[in-house]
Amino acid sequence: MPTIASPARAYDGAMPAATPTFYLTTPIYYVNDAPHIGHAYTTVAGDVITRWHRQRQERVWFLTGTDEHGQKVMRTAEAHGVSPQAWADRLVETAWKPVLKTLDVRNDDFIRTTQERHATRVQGFIQDLYDKGEIYAGSYEGPYCVGCEEYKLPGDLMDGTGEFEGHKVCAIHGTPVEMLAEENYFFRMSAYTQRLLDLYEANPTFVQPPSARNEVIAFVKQGLQDLSISRNTFNWGIPIPWDTSHVLYVWFDALLNYATAVGLGSDEPADKDQFARTWPPNVHLVGKDILRFHAVIWPAMLMAAGLPLPGQVFAHGWLLVGGEKMSKSKLTGIAPSSIIDTFGSDAFRFYFLRAIVFGQDGSFSWEDLRARYTSELANGFGNLASRVAAMIGKYFGGTLPDAGPLTPAEEQVAAVAARAVVDAEAAIDRLALNEAIAAIWTLVETTNGYLTEQEPWKVAKDPAEVDAAGASVPGGRL
Repeated sequence: MPTIASPARAYDGAMPAATPTFYLTTPIYYVNDAPHIGHAYTTVAGDVITRWHRQRQERVWFLTGTDEHGQKVMRTAEAHGVSPQAWADRLVETAWKPVLKTLDVRNDDFIRTTQERHATRVQGFIQDLYDKGEIYAGSYEGPYCVGCEEYKLPGDLMDGTGEFEGHKVCAIHGTPVEMLAEENYFFRMSAYTQRLLDLYEANPTFVQPPSARNEVIAFVKQGLQDLSISRNTFNWGIPIPWDTSHVLYVWFDALLNYATAVGLGSDEPADKDQFARTWPPNVHLVGKDILRFHAVIWPAMLMAAGLPLPGQVFAHGWLLVGGEKMSKSKLTGIAPSSIIDTFGSDAFRFYFLRAIVFGQDGSFSWEDLRARYTSELANGFGNLASRVAAMIGKYFGGTLPDAGPLTPAEEQVAAVAARAVVDAEAAIDRLALNEAIAAIWTLVETTNGYLTEQEPWKVAKDPAEVDAAGASVPGGRL
């Protein structure tokens, strides 16, 4: 798979104004509930990728945030007896922002769709599309999933079972859909069917992994319908500027966060500069259940506006517990803190990116977590780090000594180290995060093997290797 990363560049201590930015986004997360490890998985992956680019001394911008409009959030707030804004404020400040610290995530910005900077810029964007004739008034009737915040096609539905027998249910959420009939405004998305297919053909890595690309192409080849982009049956959303009896469809609102957060539509010189320096994004990380929004609707919106398209939409798989997608409603949602309080954030970050192929579904179990923690982190890396640090402290006063001539065994370790760097870098550039860790682990295992074979703690007792003060003899084996 070709890479999506910018090349490494020399660094003189300051970033030139013209230096392009590696811009990565996570989805913005619904505030209808607190985060579980499925949300954390996406965010940690984004943090690891952007840290890698930072250490290569690139300019980086890492965006995450919350999606706070729509029927699902409104109903959750009503169920708790508060306003949607109060509910969103509570969840953001007590759950969504704190979890970033718990995960040791270093994002550059946190956008909320209820912020004025977002709402005003979104209204400017849709007004421009309306003025261009890309939006028109019409009516729509069809099955609607509140969980997905999306009208569904017949192929997206299943027959319900158990308490939902006799109903059509959403294939993702397993809950009944609602039949809605509304006067709406529509985006002329059908006009972009061929342009999207041309995009996928000309840019094979625009949607990844290959399974996601194939799914999107098959969907678009069926022919696209125009998209209903407004609602007039509730008022929790961004008002349509030319008709305030309607609010904007939550996904049309939410997708624009990637652009509004970096200055789209702002008249401020600093915002304009940031947009010019940052746009377009290199990577949108998304879960596979929201792939179509990002790989179909979003590029069509950008095409209509005449804006450059993102470099890649990468859809990772689901985290499964007991064979089911992580879900609070099915009681399979696990809070990140329930793992981190016992194992720590480093172990959390390591485990999910090591144990699961990024781009495929992966199963979580406490047993596998404990086994990998013990064998790979404690007995593998932890033991290696402890032994090396202890020997450096004991025999060299805590300072790394100058290297002497390499023995054949040391040359082998050096070769493995060089190979690990090359392989890990190539893997991260194609977002194969588990492969990057596997490459690094070859060095951990080789170095542990070297220490076991060479037994430097025994060498330290050899009078020929240490002087009277107990320090290593220059050129010795220590």
